[in-house]
Amino acid sequence: MKISVELTLMPLKTDFEPPIKDFIKRLRDSEFTIIENPLSTQVYGEYNNVMSFLTKEIKTSFENEEHIIVNLKVVKSDRSNYEPTF
Repeated sequence: MKISVELTLMPLKTDFEPPIKDFIKRLRDSEFTIIENPLSTQVYGEYNNVMSFLTKEIKTSFENEEHIIVNLKVVKSDRSNYEPTF
């Protein structure tokens, strides 16, 4: 089953950019379709593979930072080719 995941990583510290950049680089190195925008990152792929990968990468970020939040949305379908029709 294909899924689309939108996530935002938010380190709770003044120097927040390095952990975010590190996380995005790890996502980019994956096998999945990745789309970035200024507020979030989207990951597209097969459910089991994406969720297994994200679990590992989120855990790595949690282990590297004392205080951090991840917002995550999951949609059942691949929305990577979405274009507004309005």
